[in-house]
Amino acid sequence: MQLDDAYANAAYIEGSDAFPARWSADAQAYREAPVAHAEIDVKYGAGDRQVYDLFHPDGHSCGLFLFVHGGYWRAFDKSSWSHLAEGMRARGWAVAMPSYDLCPAVGIPDITRQIAEATTHAAHCIAGPICLAGHSAGGHLAARMACEGVLPEDIAARLQTVLPISPLSDLRPLMSTSMNADFDLDEKTAKAESPIFGKPVSGAKVIVWVGADERPVFIEQAQWLSEAWHTDLHIEKGRHHFDVIDALADRESEMVGLLSQPA
Repeated sequence: MQLDDAYANAAYIEGSDAFPARWSADAQAYREAPVAHAEIDVKYGAGDRQVYDLFHPDGHSCGLFLFVHGGYWRAFDKSSWSHLAEGMRARGWAVAMPSYDLCPAVGIPDITRQIAEATTHAAHCIAGPICLAGHSAGGHLAARMACEGVLPEDIAARLQTVLPISPLSDLRPLMSTSMNADFDLDEKTAKAESPIFGKPVSGAKVIVWVGADERPVFIEQAQWLSEAWHTDLHIEKGRHHFDVIDALADRESEMVGLLSQPA
């Protein structure tokens, strides 16, 4: 369809086929390493995929960090991203990584509700401030959590920092891709699920992040959210859609530093 190529990532990243296997291997190695106490497959809902892994820091936790994976709401689960917990975990945060049901079995509004449920469940387990990040479709979901009325008021009030990475902030263009056969978006639903039309909760710091080497539409999507919410935009040089999240694994990275810094 009209915008299929614009929203295609793998075809424009050298060696893209190797990334999923690398992610999976790095995540498995992290879960098997004696780095931190982890609770695996914590249930937050009734479905088999409605679970999250919770990685605890050494000593007392200073708050909760929740990362939402991408995959165009159609692919992956929490098991490919465990290693990305280390940056925030090493800074003293408990880190939750949820899976969720995928399109076309459910719609994007259903996934939004599931991530709200996962965030709420994890927040009831871990005291203190809450930081959220997500990548691509997960960036959309992280931004949706920062919209008024999505999270319970008491949970939203604890939001400290929200970091949508390469987010999809306006879903209306996706109606002109073949992926919409799975999304089943119409104008009303696409607009309702687009963070650019939501009002961000007060008190939370929002930082929009995108790689400078990403497809132009992803840079535009990041800019649209930054402009709509009047918030900071970081365009990271030398990063594309598949490696822009690597910094989450490094406690010394600028990304992790900004995430963990109080608002």
